[in-house]
Amino acid sequence: MDLFQVIILALIEGLTEFLPVSSTAHMIFASSYFGIEGDGFVKMFQVSIQFGAILAVVALYWKKFFDFKSYQFYVKLAFAVLPALILGKLFDEKIESVLEKPIPIAVTLVLGGVVLIFIDRFFKNPKIKVEENISIKQAVIIGFWQCLAMMPGTSRSAASIIGGMQQGLTRKLAAEFSFFLAVPTMLAVTMYSLVLKDWDYHQREMKGYEMIMDSSSNIQWFLLGNVIAFIVALLAIKLFIGIIEKYGFKVWGYYRIIVGLCLLYFFI
Repeated sequence: MDLFQVIILALIEGLTEFLPVSSTAHMIFASSYFGIEGDGFVKMFQVSIQFGAILAVVALYWKKFFDFKSYQFYVKLAFAVLPALILGKLFDEKIESVLEKPIPIAVTLVLGGVVLIFIDRFFKNPKIKVEENISIKQAVIIGFWQCLAMMPGTSRSAASIIGGMQQGLTRKLAAEFSFFLAVPTMLAVTMYSLVLKDWDYHQREMKGYEMIMDSSSNIQWFLLGNVIAFIVALLAIKLFIGIIEKYGFKVWGYYRIIVGLCLLYFFI
């Protein structure tokens, strides 16, 4: 992986992680295009730079995350993240081994795009406008919706946003709660990829942090990737909130369909 590829992958992560377009799909296609999809360090890099995106959410909503008087906020996130942690541990690698292929992902992008085009019609009368009114039960249900993103191409953001709207949240609050829920979810995945998971690296099994420390260039790529993902995610989140407030989710639905069809044409 060279400097140009590092920058492109980090830009993709920052731009797509919190949008309902599947960052995983974009990463897989980009690494396939570059011919680096089988490299263990690249796979770990794509997961670990989510840490930069996580920090973007915390930076933008720091008042929410550091308001220690409102302990209910942390309780909701703790319960909401449990389904993804449990089901992810049990099934994620099995699902990816079957479905982490270009054609299934492209099809999922198209189908998800169709859902987003019509999603605003399904949930017309939201009742919950502030996070404080979300119950623990509703948070857990949204957490189960998030688990749909275990299927590559679905989008964690899209799944949890739809789950939020199904529970009566406004479009803006559903998106923001999706951001909040991403922090513990993605932090757990990132730490797992760095500390616990064994990766195939130059015909050796190594932990993520061991691969990073294996060379100075790996350290540089890891740091640079997280910095770029952080900066770009800051801008992407602000852009996303503005668009859904004004136009809803149709824009992202059409985008998913166009990208999915282009990828089907490219890979078939």
